[in-house]
Amino acid sequence: MSPYIYLRVLKHAEHTVFCVQDGQKTYYDQLFGKSVAYSSGQQVKRSILDALTSNLNVQMAPITFNYNITSKDALENKEPWSPCDPVYIDQLLGGWMRAGDGITVKRRSPLSISAMRPLHPLLAGTYKENITFDRSDKPDSNPVNVRLGDKLLSEEEIEAFLSENNRTLPRRNWIPDNARTSGLFIYDIAIDLRTLFSVSTNQHEPELSKDKIEDLKSKGWIESENVFGKCIVLPKKEQEKIIPALANALLNWRITSNQARTFSLMETLAISISDNANKLAGSIRAKLIEDGEKPKAKPIIDETAGADVFVTLPCSNYIVTVNECADAVEQAENKLIDLMNSFDYVNQRS
Repeated sequence: MSPYIYLRVLKHAEHTVFCVQDGQKTYYDQLFGKSVAYSSGQQVKRSILDALTSNLNVQMAPITFNYNITSKDALENKEPWSPCDPVYIDQLLGGWMRAGDGITVKRRSPLSISAMRPLHPLLAGTYKENITFDRSDKPDSNPVNVRLGDKLLSEEEIEAFLSENNRTLPRRNWIPDNARTSGLFIYDIAIDLRTLFSVSTNQHEPELSKDKIEDLKSKGWIESENVFGKCIVLPKKEQEKIIPALANALLNWRITSNQARTFSLMETLAISISDNANKLAGSIRAKLIEDGEKPKAKPIIDETAGADVFVTLPCSNYIVTVNECADAVEQAENKLIDLMNSFDYVNQRS
């Protein structure tokens, strides 16, 4: 059995924002000469971990924010510290790194997550709109305040200023050039089953301190060995709790920084699962079509590419499909659960 599970998901986004930095993150596609929207792998990962901890009804690991007071009595922001403790699910699956407090420890996440980006640069776009912050319909409950430096002007002073300068004070602000995006987007995930529930005990490049290793062993973690060397493995009872929640989170996460006024369902259109990344890429793809002077891209769902493909009902809105079904996401979720459950995390070298 391959120690990897590869997952590709196709989503539809409509008039929305992936990230509120400058309205919307974009990158420039050199091949097709246009800027396209994306959600970073880090943002996708954080959203998945948010969904996972919510599914399990557990808190994320506490993070310590460190500050120094400089000679000028200013606060200097230092590197935040995570607890580096796999008892916290977001640490176990998200990885960690901590330096500057004794020995440096680091664990690479068993989830490799791509950015969510267009299926093809010609199948997504960005545009801008002007919006307003408007309270002009309720003048009594939304008073207007004016400050001159640090001084808050009285109502009489405001009225005098407006009268002398023939001005008004509207209860609305224009917010120009807000970027939005729409189109077909994909993200890819590789799950390394060898390290999914296994943490290395090697002290040459440590993931854990010796004290933490002993603490985890006292909590039922199992000593074992994988291709990377000696390790400890999460007890099977805990694995069985996490696997269904993780399968659900990988498919049903939502971008948590999305603004309410730009909400999109971001419905899932198709899911592809394989132990071969090349077959995954062929199952959900786009095909370039010549159409006069301007090329076009046609989205394709290929169930003969060698991967397990699951197609949802909304997919037929955008792509010609044959085997779409109402429970496609649930079928994909069960497929992921079966694959993760069938791997022997303890006896990897036997």
